[in-house]
Amino acid sequence: MQSFGPDILARADQLTEAYVEIFTAPPWEHRSAEATGAAFRERLEADAHRPGFRAVLAMSEEGRVDGFVTGWITQAPFRSDRAYGQVTTRLGADRVSELLIGAFEIDELGVRPDARGTGLGRRLLSSLTASAPDGRAWLLTWDQAHDTLAFYRRAGWREPEPLPGNETDVLVFLSPEVRSPAAPGQLAGPYAE
Repeated sequence: MQSFGPDILARADQLTEAYVEIFTAPPWEHRSAEATGAAFRERLEADAHRPGFRAVLAMSEEGRVDGFVTGWITQAPFRSDRAYGQVTTRLGADRVSELLIGAFEIDELGVRPDARGTGLGRRLLSSLTASAPDGRAWLLTWDQAHDTLAFYRRAGWREPEPLPGNETDVLVFLSPEVRSPAAPGQLAGPYAE
């Protein structure tokens, strides 16, 4: 595995190719490969300059990206673009501030289909979160990505309960070391199971 900061842009073509293969396959098969690649490349060029940006790539012997993970430190104010508004709706502004601001955000994690089942995804995730501030890391994912949800749950990541009546199709996961405060009207404690 190779670690990168903003110098990931030197591998942008290889990373984009892997991203397109992974994120145009089920359950994302409705996505156009060309549009998916262009959008990812544009985001990567901006994201690589975020405070605390890091990436880890797993390369095959042939030099192909078999898996990758990217992320950065979540800054205040909390973003509202992409799916971030749904995160605020789901958790509420106070829990977003408490749980997510200053934590390491996993933005993208992907493993090519022929490299799955080898533990690569778990190793990539662990490699990137090993130095998260106070062990605090988080991510969001789509509720229809059933294999992805199962992977995070098996890895010990947990979902903080949504505010009552504020469920969304975007789920938030916190790293195993992070405890979640209760949503208003619920008992405090670790994640609800």
